[in-house]
Amino acid sequence: SGWARADCSGFLSIRRAADYPIWRWFTAPLEVIGGPDGLIVIVIILFILMVGGSFAVLDHAGILKAGIAKIVRVFGGKKYLLLLVISFFFMALGAFFGILEEIVPLVPLMLALSYFLGWDALVGLGMSVLATNMGFSAAITNPFTIGIAQKIAGLPLFSGAWLRVLIFLAVYAVFAVFIVRYAKKIERNPKASLVYQEDKAERAKYASLDLDAIAQSSPRLGRAMGWFSVFLALILFVLIGGPFIPVISDYALPLVGIFFLIGGVGAGMLSGGEKKAVFKALWDGVSGIAPGILLILMAVSIKQIVVQGGIMDTILHSAAQPFSQASPFVAAVIIYFLALLIEFFVASGSAKAFLMMPILLPLADLVGVTRQVTVTAYCFGDGFSNLVYPTNPLLLIILGLTVVSYPKWLKWTLPLWFFVLLVTVAFLGIGVAIGYGPF
Repeated sequence: SGWARADCSGFLSIRRAADYPIWRWFTAPLEVIGGPDGLIVIVIILFILMVGGSFAVLDHAGILKAGIAKIVRVFGGKKYLLLLVISFFFMALGAFFGILEEIVPLVPLMLALSYFLGWDALVGLGMSVLATNMGFSAAITNPFTIGIAQKIAGLPLFSGAWLRVLIFLAVYAVFAVFIVRYAKKIERNPKASLVYQEDKAERAKYASLDLDAIAQSSPRLGRAMGWFSVFLALILFVLIGGPFIPVISDYALPLVGIFFLIGGVGAGMLSGGEKKAVFKALWDGVSGIAPGILLILMAVSIKQIVVQGGIMDTILHSAAQPFSQASPFVAAVIIYFLALLIEFFVASGSAKAFLMMPILLPLADLVGVTRQVTVTAYCFGDGFSNLVYPTNPLLLIILGLTVVSYPKWLKWTLPLWFFVLLVTVAFLGIGVAIGYGPF
């Protein structure tokens, strides 16, 4: 009866898809705003505008450079240790708390730090958003993927964490080798950077940063940094506390954006800059990011087209058919790749869990794949593709903050994804072999 319902659903999906006019593909980016995801899309757009404007003010006032100087002085010139520590910190945010989009405001700071240390925009993105994505995918207690998927599967919340800790450490090791090798490569030969030409202006801006001069900066700059530090602490509280406090979690993204806007503009005022200059910097930051809004709307419209066209049931039904003759290991890998496929259309991890898990769990039970392995395979597929597909708004946002184009981003990250794929498939094999439970 389950398959009969799936067949009927697939038939109806095909009929609805045929009735979906092609011209609506082009109006979908605008339809998104009035659709069920409209409020989320508007919040994301306002968020990136507030963040972009705030960091333009911080950069104009010299606060960004002062913050970088203090970070570097703490580590006493051990920049590769700093690179590994920062990467681990961001990975932990993703793995334990399910933080991903919320770290976007910290990306410009990491980019500036990367330039100052002699690297490029790719290293800056790598030790921040890419590291967070690694942790989000190799999750330990991520409430938005592990938590929701285990709840649907009827598993004890966050059970089986011992194996996920090993997975996290293995993925961190792969990521650490990848980013350190690249950083050393471009330090030896800056022209080896994939964004050497695009990065010239930004590298020049931070190349002459005088740590001693900044350490003796004016009292006004110190007060400005103190003001911004207060709001940075509030932001970290929202990021870490959000997954455990529902009221904060529901409003985490707009809260972070508002805190950055108030903190950035307030710091700009306290630094001694003229009001007119502060607001001009704010406007320059907002207007510089604004063209990327259309790309975000186009990315989100993919889901709109798929859902309104009624083809998602057909995709899931067709992809689930190979389960009937698959071995447990092959079935686990199919779940992994199916989640990778659906990620192209549905970026939300929690939405994808409610869509896929009720279909996959009975099939996995049938072929002898434990539910813990099923959850793990799903989380791998949901997470590691977040920063691969051009349909993901997060990827478009972070690339919009930098000089990195999508083709160059893909060229840089593909070797990493290849080795991560090998490691995660190996862990799925281990999970199947040991009957990774509790059931």
